[in-house]
Amino acid sequence: MTAAGGLDVFYPIVPDAGWAALLVPLGVRTLQLRLKDASPADVRRQIGECLELTRRHGCQLIVNDYWREAIGAGADYVHLGQEDLAAADVAAIKAAGLRLGISTHSEEELEIALAAEADYVALGPVYETKLKVMKWAPQGLARVSQWKARIGALPLVAIGGITPERADGAISAGADSVAVITDFVTAQHPVQRVQSWLAWAAERRAHGPS
Repeated sequence: MTAAGGLDVFYPIVPDAGWAALLVPLGVRTLQLRLKDASPADVRRQIGECLELTRRHGCQLIVNDYWREAIGAGADYVHLGQEDLAAADVAAIKAAGLRLGISTHSEEELEIALAAEADYVALGPVYETKLKVMKWAPQGLARVSQWKARIGALPLVAIGGITPERADGAISAGADSVAVITDFVTAQHPVQRVQSWLAWAAERRAHGPS
């Protein structure tokens, strides 16, 4: 099962190119790069390294926030939060052929994402997440179903507190993909944890939605 628009049913979010080099060769099909507090030169370097790596392994790259650099490098997707979306040149992103993902946490933000003609919408946090302090309360699976009913065929990504034990519930509620960071970054053996996620994703792709 691969979500419409090309997103895999599972994809990891990594904080730097080093993590990407560790995980992409495992068979990851979609990867999101979420750089924080990096210099402009470092941002360009890491995006370039990730794009070379993902292309070599047949993996799609989502670049978080840095839409200008993503355009320059020729990434597959840009992912924007609401504040970054307000400051971004959406027309330039689309003209460059990049697909656009947008974070949403409320009905108002969902309407903003739809007005921007997002290529996928992310909803979070579905569950409580420990890695990032969120001003939004956990959304829950009922909200996932509400979002999917609203957006129809547009791919929906569930994020926030997703574990292998919770992933099937998120997909059954209407999510097309689950994006994961805390579950493997904080694991004792991150590579093995991602391998277990990839086995889950392969099972989902083989049997389709439950």
